[in-house]
Amino acid sequence: MPPKDKQPSADYGAKDIQVLEGLDPVRKRPGMYIGSTGLAGLHHLIWEVVDNAVDEAMAGFCTRINVTLLADGGCRVDDDGRGVPVDPYPTGPHKGKSAAEVVLTVLHAGGKFGGAGYKVSGGLHGVGVSVVNALSERLLIEIDKTGTRYQQEYAKGGKPQGKLAKVGPTPARGRKSGTTVTFWPDPTVFIAEGTEFVARTVLERLQTMAFLNKGLEIVFKDLRPEKEQDVTYQYRGGIVDFVKHLNGSKEALFSKVAHYEDEDEEGGQTLDIAIQWNTGYYEGIHGYANGISTIEGGMHVEGFKTALTSVVNKYARSKNILKEKEDNLLGEDIREGITAIISVKLRDPQFEGQTKAKLGNVPMRSFVQKATNERLAEWLEENPTEANKLVKKGLAAAQARVAAKNARNAIRRKTALAGAGMPDKLKDCSSGNPGESELFIVEGDSAGGSALNARDPRTQALLPIRGKILNVERARLDKMLKNNEIQALITAIGGGVGEEFDVAKARYHKVIILCDADVDGSHIRTLLLTFFFRQMRELVKAGFVYIAQPPLFSTLVGKEKVYLKDEHAKSVFLEMHPNHKNDFNRLKGLGEMDWQELKPTTMDVSTRTLLRITVADAALADDITSTLMGDDVDLRKQFITTNARDVRNLDF
Repeated sequence: MPPKDKQPSADYGAKDIQVLEGLDPVRKRPGMYIGSTGLAGLHHLIWEVVDNAVDEAMAGFCTRINVTLLADGGCRVDDDGRGVPVDPYPTGPHKGKSAAEVVLTVLHAGGKFGGAGYKVSGGLHGVGVSVVNALSERLLIEIDKTGTRYQQEYAKGGKPQGKLAKVGPTPARGRKSGTTVTFWPDPTVFIAEGTEFVARTVLERLQTMAFLNKGLEIVFKDLRPEKEQDVTYQYRGGIVDFVKHLNGSKEALFSKVAHYEDEDEEGGQTLDIAIQWNTGYYEGIHGYANGISTIEGGMHVEGFKTALTSVVNKYARSKNILKEKEDNLLGEDIREGITAIISVKLRDPQFEGQTKAKLGNVPMRSFVQKATNERLAEWLEENPTEANKLVKKGLAAAQARVAAKNARNAIRRKTALAGAGMPDKLKDCSSGNPGESELFIVEGDSAGGSALNARDPRTQALLPIRGKILNVERARLDKMLKNNEIQALITAIGGGVGEEFDVAKARYHKVIILCDADVDGSHIRTLLLTFFFRQMRELVKAGFVYIAQPPLFSTLVGKEKVYLKDEHAKSVFLEMHPNHKNDFNRLKGLGEMDWQELKPTTMDVSTRTLLRITVADAALADDITSTLMGDDVDLRKQFITTNARDVRNLDF
C-alpha cells in the first residue's frame, strides 16, 4: 500500500527549503527543459547536441556533422569543430575541473554568454548538453585537440565516472579536432512513449539545418536492425535550395529565385533571404533566427512583409500595371503563393517565450525592411518578366479576395435569413460553453444516425457531411465558399475562415473527425485536415482538432465483446491471449456499428481514444500538405513509400 501524501506542516522553516544541486533540477522537472518526456522531448536531446555542433559551423570552424542512431538505442553526434575546451576551469566553486566537465554538469555554463567563443549562436540558455547528460542513463564525450584524444564517461543522470582523461593520440585518419557526444536516454525519464528515436523526425530537422548552413555537410546513419539507412545533406545553394525544395511539390510561377544577403557589422546582424512564388494560393513565409525556427514570426518577418508590400506596389505603379485610380495591392494579395525563407543571425537574440517561437529584437525589423526595400527593388528591375508575373498574380488574388468577401457576405446573409443561422443538418448540443462542447464531423447520414443516439446531447454536436469535400489545396477561397459542405463547416464551427478566422469565437474546443477506417475514410479525413490547416490554422495550433479512433476489429472473450483499434492492437491482444480461438470481425464502417457499440468505443469521454492534431513545424507541415494534396502524383507516391515504415508515428 503506497504511503499517504505528507500533510503540510504548520511549522514551516528553513528545514523545509529544498535546494536542488547540479543537474537535480533537470531530473526533478525534465519538462521545463525539454518541453515534455514524450517523443518530442526525446528528440530534443539530439537537437541540443547537434545545435552545439551547428554553432561551431556558424563560427566557421566546423564543416561536417555526423548523427548516428546506434543499434543499442543510443545516439552519437560528432563534429570536426574546435573541440570542447579541456583546460582546467580557472575560478569559483568549479576551479580545477576540466571545462568539458563544467559544461556537462553545470546548468547555465557555456561559451555563449558574452565571451569571445561565439559571435552568434542558436543555443543561448546554456543548459543544452548538461540537460542531455542529466536525462541520459549513460553519456560518453570524446574530444580531439592538439593531437590528443580526451575522454570522459557519465552515468545515472550525469554523474562523472572519473575525470576527463587522455586516452591516446588523435586518430591518424579522420578529424584533427572536434567533439563526439554519445548518449543513451534514460528510460525511467521517457516512460510515456519510450526511447526509440524516429528516423524521419531526425532527418527532417537535419535537412533544415543543412539548408540554413550553406555548404555544411550533415551525415545521418541509422544502424538499428531493419531500419538501416545512410543519408547525406549538403546544399551549396543554401536557402535558395531550401525554397526550391519547398516548392518542389508545387508549380513554380517562374524558375528564378530572388535571393539577397546583407550585413550590419556595427549592429552585429546579418540576413539571408530567398523568395519564389508558385501558382498556388497559400502563403509560406518561414523565419529563422540563428538557425532556430521562429514559427510565430517576429521582427525579421514583420520587416520583410512591410517592405515586400511597399516594393511590389511601387514597381507596379512605376510600370503602369497599377493605374493611378486603382487601389494598392494588399500584403495578402502579394504574398499569395509565396515561398520565402527569412534567415537572420544576430549577437543577442531575444525570443518571446521559452519556446523561442518569435524574435523580439526591434532593430532587426528596420534592418530587414531597409535591405528588402533596396535589394528586392533591384531584383524586380533586373527581372521584368518575373516581376510582371508576380504583380499579375497579385492582381488576380485581389479580385479573388473581393469575390471571397462577397461570398462570405452571401453566407452571412443566407444564415441570417435562415433564422437560427446554423446548418439544417447540424445536430447541436445544448451547452453554450465552448470549453466543454464537442463537434463530431461524421461521414455520411448512416454513421450520423448511430452517432446521434450514442452522443451526449448536452455537450456533443453532430455534423454529417456527404461525400468528399472540396480539396482546398487546389481551390481559391471564393470557389471554396460556394461549396455546401464547406459552408456548413464554417457556419457550425464559427470564428470565420481564412485570414479573418478568430479561434476565440470558435463554438467548440473539440472538433472531432469521425470517419470510417478505410481508404475513403482516410481520404475524407485528409481533405478535412487540409481545410483546417489552410483555412483555420489557429484551430489546429490551439489543439482543438482531433481524429476519433473507432475500432477496426471486434472479438469475443467469453461472452464479452472486445474492440481493437488496429492491427497493432490486434497483435498485442494475441500476445496477451495466445490461446484465443474466436474469430476477429473486421468492422467495415461506422454505419454498421449500432449506437451501443459506437458509444463506448468512439464517443464516450471515459472510454474513447482521440488523436490530437498538432502542427509542430509550419514549413514541414506546409510541404507535406502540398505533397499529399497537390497535383504531383510521383511526389505523393515517393512520400508515402519513404514514410510507410514510420506510419504509426505520423501525427500530421
